[in-house]
Amino acid sequence: MRAAVLRAYNEDLVLEDVPEPVCPEDGVVLKVLACGVCRSDWHGWVGEHPRVKPGQIGGHEYCGEVIEAGPRAAFKPGDRVVAPFILACGSCPSCQAGAQNTCPNQRLPGFVEPGAFAEYVAVPFDHNLSRLPDSLSPTVAAGLGCRVTTAWHALTGRAAVQGAEWVAVHGTGGIGLSSVILANALGARVIAVDVVDEKLTHAAQHGAEVTLNAREGDVAARIKQITGGGAHVAIEALGIPETVNASLECLRPLGRHVQVGLPTGHTARMEINMSAIYQGNLAVYGTRGMPSWRYPSLLSLIETGRVDMSPLIAREIGLSGTSAELRAFNGPTPPGVAVITDFQS
Repeated sequence: MRAAVLRAYNEDLVLEDVPEPVCPEDGVVLKVLACGVCRSDWHGWVGEHPRVKPGQIGGHEYCGEVIEAGPRAAFKPGDRVVAPFILACGSCPSCQAGAQNTCPNQRLPGFVEPGAFAEYVAVPFDHNLSRLPDSLSPTVAAGLGCRVTTAWHALTGRAAVQGAEWVAVHGTGGIGLSSVILANALGARVIAVDVVDEKLTHAAQHGAEVTLNAREGDVAARIKQITGGGAHVAIEALGIPETVNASLECLRPLGRHVQVGLPTGHTARMEINMSAIYQGNLAVYGTRGMPSWRYPSLLSLIETGRVDMSPLIAREIGLSGTSAELRAFNGPTPPGVAVITDFQS
């Protein structure tokens, strides 16, 4: 099969013919219909993700059609499914408690095992998968496995956002834009913060009531002025000190900060304003992925038309275009995300 393989950090992925995956006994092999290119892939590509090594086939935001099923699999050939990027074992105490995204036995295609920058991908623990609704295109569905699910769980499973609350989203890349769209659907009043005016305009068109360019003065002070005391919830969607501290400092007393952006490599440890947390009695939540049992709440929101995630998709690309998308994350990116839909070009 054709795959884009990481052979050296910061170099173009190499398009290679590699063996097709072996079907797991408790899982399936998917023909990949679509796969997003995510900033987390970029962290691996530049060598800052601790688990991604040369030889890795990336790609963790995928949906596909089952072409082979193992003897203990729940799905069968022909089923179209969407996958969370964290595949949980289902039997450990974390899984039994409903926190599958913290499973210590998790499997991670795209980071540790071969991912979906390829024609086919093996998916163990297929009880994590959800059927792809007929009304949802594979292109849009590909973003659900990471960006959209992570944003949904951050807003509802961690911060418990309520209608009419102010939600400040720091960074409007894939997760940030997803947070803007979903927070608006929940009835929140959304502030989008970025350094790219084009992305702010895009966010304003899709749910942001207020947009702020972080290069134009003290963001936290402006948010406190606009909201009459500070945001109730702040979503940090980039994982760098500047946005983490702006997120903490923009909150009102008893506000909730959710760390969604991935701090890894040189940002794994950073200096943050602990005084803001202490003085404001703030709650600080970490979040990564979403428990698979929460898929129905998200899919029903999309299926019933309460939310449209299609504005998240900026462009469809061929597999050979993956390297260019990864390089683009080296600087500020344009609005929306790229999804691989052609695995032959």
